[in-house]
Amino acid sequence: MSDPIIYTQALTRDFGDVHAVDSLDLAIQPGTLFGLVGPDGAGKTTTLRLLAGLLKVTSGSATVAGFDLATQAEAIKPHIGYMAQQFSLYAQLSVLENLQFFAEIYEVPRADMAERTERLLTFAGLTEFKERRAAHLSGGMQKKLALACTLIHEPKILLLDEPTTGVDPISRREFWNILTDLYAEGITIVVSTPYMDEADRCSEVGLLYAGKLAMCAPPEQIRGQIEGEMIALVPAQWQAARDLIEPLPGVFEVQTYGEALHVLVDNAEQRLPEITAVLTQAGIDYSGARPAPTRMEEAFISLIRQMEA
Repeated sequence: MSDPIIYTQALTRDFGDVHAVDSLDLAIQPGTLFGLVGPDGAGKTTTLRLLAGLLKVTSGSATVAGFDLATQAEAIKPHIGYMAQQFSLYAQLSVLENLQFFAEIYEVPRADMAERTERLLTFAGLTEFKERRAAHLSGGMQKKLALACTLIHEPKILLLDEPTTGVDPISRREFWNILTDLYAEGITIVVSTPYMDEADRCSEVGLLYAGKLAMCAPPEQIRGQIEGEMIALVPAQWQAARDLIEPLPGVFEVQTYGEALHVLVDNAEQRLPEITAVLTQAGIDYSGARPAPTRMEEAFISLIRQMEA
């Protein structure tokens, strides 16, 4: 195995008395699509800003692309592409002008500028919009333009802070198709996301909680940490159904998804008829009662509840 392209030891960043990132140990191999997940305030944005050299380290150490984060932060920047949560491009410049501006900022050789610009416009599906001002793009197009500008200097590491928040599902899928292509090319990607289906598309996932790394593993391994099996059902009265199901034998946990309940039990085949019998006896109608695979979202919620407890 090669040396990690991102490596941190007890990396800590304090804001006053608050440990935004608390003794973080990470080892990310080159070519990894690494998902950083956690509730709001867990430290995801601070972690990415530290790795991008935008914040000073309070204590601990880290190397990014072989450079020391504390003493060589400026040397790291040509090797990374950092994309913030908020749209941070020049709204009054066109798509093409934004790309050209960032090419100049990153000192892309003029001989390469035209070819890279056209390739990224095609890659991001923005060719027909290249003369449109950034302010007049849809949210999804703005995200793709921001990614294209982040890629103009061909960094080997991408640091993306919740890049698909606030865009429609189709744009979100298109954006992740682009990320998958970049991952296939061997670019190391660290992406924070509030969406568990996106975390499931990563090769490795780090779960942050209160600034600490609670777990770091491939998605299937994280799902496998959850004890028990899942039952899904849609009761006519979800609150009353939940109150009846929670104290039943073999029930570990009940999670609510809109009108649906996802019930974590010791044995789905045994507990499903017991649960439906209780609902029937109470006169609560239900539909879609069935064993279901455990998703990343259920695993994430369950792990967070365990840590809070």
